[in-house]
Amino acid sequence: MLTTPVIRCVKQQVPNAEVHFATKEIFQDIVAYNPYLTKVHLLGKDTQAHIKSLKEEKFDLILDLHNNLRTKRIAWAIGVKSISFDKLNIQKYLLVNFKWNQLPDIHIVDRYLATAKTLGVKNDSLGLDYFYPSNFDNTKVLELVSNKAPYTALVIGANHTTKKLPLVKLVELLNNLKGNVVLLGGKAEVEEAQELLKQSDFAHLDIVSTVGLFTLHESAYALQLAEKVITHDTGLMHIAAALKKPIISIWGNTVPELGMYPYLSPHINLEVKGLNCRPCSKIGFKACPKGHFKCMMLQNFEGIDTLKP
Repeated sequence: MLTTPVIRCVKQQVPNAEVHFATKEIFQDIVAYNPYLTKVHLLGKDTQAHIKSLKEEKFDLILDLHNNLRTKRIAWAIGVKSISFDKLNIQKYLLVNFKWNQLPDIHIVDRYLATAKTLGVKNDSLGLDYFYPSNFDNTKVLELVSNKAPYTALVIGANHTTKKLPLVKLVELLNNLKGNVVLLGGKAEVEEAQELLKQSDFAHLDIVSTVGLFTLHESAYALQLAEKVITHDTGLMHIAAALKKPIISIWGNTVPELGMYPYLSPHINLEVKGLNCRPCSKIGFKACPKGHFKCMMLQNFEGIDTLKP
């Protein structure tokens, strides 16, 4: 999601540009329907086979927006000019380990775009892109949530436990909301959603859970129909930003200063300031390293329903 402005800007600003994108198969739905791309290459475990396939394309330039050992190896083997994204690993290390913030106040999207600067590419300030398949069927989404509009979409999942609210805090959050609420999440959050709805009758709310029921594109469409989105630091947050939805983002062990907050979309970041243990990681953990999980347990949701991103 965060690389989509690079794709669009290169395609639109570089005359006759043919833009290819290489990514893992798990991420193909994000780029497969992007009209600015000529071709998507799916990378599997056989790196050598992919190198051979990519060399046959006879590229003029590689923009390495991942910059790890594997992508460096691929770029070197292809043998054409390569420009790598600056991951600022030293600055991230200092922030995570010593709480010394030397990171520039620049969103990661703008740092991705910097790799294309030599092509004369500039940020068009149009934000992130999200594209549905041409045969996308929104029927299931409309059946489940359209009668709830206007509603707040609450994304309950995240890839790492320390980036998402524990059950007791989700209950507290819901108790501070009003109106209609649509729960969103993947199959991994199904049991959590079921348990959440057992914790209270939430008589003041009209809640529908779509957790585990929607594909990625269906979840995106449910976000599109929402009045506002409350979410952890996760993929659906960036999709909501692409859809220009008002976002309330909840931050645990990670911090917006790492440069991955909602991009060019109205948003409010909720975080517990002043904790000397935060951030404890640039990604996340299965459990709080300190055991207290204060970055989430001390979140205050009083008045959250009145916040206007």
